[in-house]
Amino acid sequence: MKESYIDTLSTLYDYSTSVYHDKKFTNWVDGGEGCYTYSEFKKTCDGLSKLLTQYGIGCGDKVAIFSQSMPNWSIAFFCVVPFGRIAIPILPDSSENEVNNIINHSGSSVIFVSQKLAGKVSQEIRDRMSLVIDIDTLKVIQSDDDKFTCDGRTAVPMPDDIATIIYTSGTTGNAKGVVLSHRNLISNVTTCSHLKKRTTRDRWLSLLPMAHTLEMTIGLLYPMFCGASIYYLKTQPVPALLLKAMKTVKPTTMLSVPLIMEKIYKGSVVPTIQKSRLLQWMNENMHSLMCRIIGLKLKKTFGGHLDFFGIGGAKLDSEVEKFLLESGFPYAIGYGLTETSPLIGYALGKQRSVGSFGNPVFSVQMRLDDVNPETGEGEIVVKGPNIMLGYYKDPERTKSVFTQDGYFRTNDLAVQDEKGRFYIKGRKSNMILGASGENIYPEEIESVINNVENVTESIVVERNGRLVALVQPIDGFIDWDKESEDRILEKLDEWKSRVLKIVNKNVNRTSQVSSIEVMKEPFEKTATLKIRRFKYKESAPTVEEQRSASEG
Repeated sequence: MKESYIDTLSTLYDYSTSVYHDKKFTNWVDGGEGCYTYSEFKKTCDGLSKLLTQYGIGCGDKVAIFSQSMPNWSIAFFCVVPFGRIAIPILPDSSENEVNNIINHSGSSVIFVSQKLAGKVSQEIRDRMSLVIDIDTLKVIQSDDDKFTCDGRTAVPMPDDIATIIYTSGTTGNAKGVVLSHRNLISNVTTCSHLKKRTTRDRWLSLLPMAHTLEMTIGLLYPMFCGASIYYLKTQPVPALLLKAMKTVKPTTMLSVPLIMEKIYKGSVVPTIQKSRLLQWMNENMHSLMCRIIGLKLKKTFGGHLDFFGIGGAKLDSEVEKFLLESGFPYAIGYGLTETSPLIGYALGKQRSVGSFGNPVFSVQMRLDDVNPETGEGEIVVKGPNIMLGYYKDPERTKSVFTQDGYFRTNDLAVQDEKGRFYIKGRKSNMILGASGENIYPEEIESVINNVENVTESIVVERNGRLVALVQPIDGFIDWDKESEDRILEKLDEWKSRVLKIVNKNVNRTSQVSSIEVMKEPFEKTATLKIRRFKYKESAPTVEEQRSASEG
């Protein structure tokens, strides 16, 4: 079995490019240059590896990859890791300051950078690199010829050698380098093969940043393991282009974060029901049948061949999940963190239950620690071959996230039902302690807010002992440019009162929100589209202040 043979990204590389050599591997949705079969992929990676060797970049050296998703991203990654070098993926929405910090902290000596993001790499950083390579063309655009020594020694990596260091700020604002070994990543690939078998006939449509472990592991390494094909969009996946891409590719497999499916539900499914008197009647009298009918139409919209739609990175809205479950849509819930490579829990098929991520995946041990005897809530801790080696150059932080018996602390609080399924209550670090010592989970309040009409998303924060909800309305709800300021403020006051009334009617006494603040601009988010909460702990600009600033 290939599972017993493939134990590093090097053996994965050799196996896949040999067994699947004539199969399509990475492709643009619209075709053109930059598409590779498995054999073409190997030839290109081997050639770039020799170039790195010529400039003294050998085993253990760090190579940064700063690019949006594309076929050449995987080329950059695999001219590095199979040869003992260490990849440093950088998320494409990183600022220039974040790019500088990551490259400095990691000690990267080469960078692959896309033309689109090149402006975020300072000249100071470029001048310190042995090589700067344009990832779009794979051409060297800057080099230090003094480093042309041809002494970059490569090596066949062992399972516990470092494959990549992924820097993440999560939602706490404090960036950390997560050190993942070959064993960590390969164990998650093997896990995927146990959960959902894929073959050379499968087609992935990639939507998420490849620098994130969800897309890297399940969206690149797993299809490579199966000999499948992956397709990439040349621009952002806006609805019109995404619909066209799904019609062209007819994907069997897709990965997404909750926000994408939530937008489809609120922007397409709900309006479809509201505009049809028949569907409104069916919604009240034949709800399950209505969901099935819309579900069939939705699957057709996704190309008609989709049989696995993985959702991870954050908790899916319960109303949206209830619809997906009743509609027969082939979604699955994945739970994990960058530190866990990422997958540690899953809900697939009959294991799905609204609000639950199900059970631990193959090879992962999971339990709840410090359980509250009254509520059953405890912190999820896990152990397995997919758990990171630690945080780069940060032994104190590494020590703090492991229990004495070696379990990784996820910082997620959860409960279990009678079937053993896990339900996350919220992040331990986000939990708010109420005036009487009760635990308040802002995520639960936000779930109620986000289902109020005309709400896109929200976060709940504590300020001066009170709960404040920051809410962003849907696009078009307010015409900020055409309506008068008095009319805008009047409309917002009415809306805020209604939102506040609905929310406080549907949450318990200790979770009552005292005020609503309307956000004109979208929230700042992480790669998996989770709001960077730490940015909004202090008072955010109100609509009035934002309007004054824009007029000034």
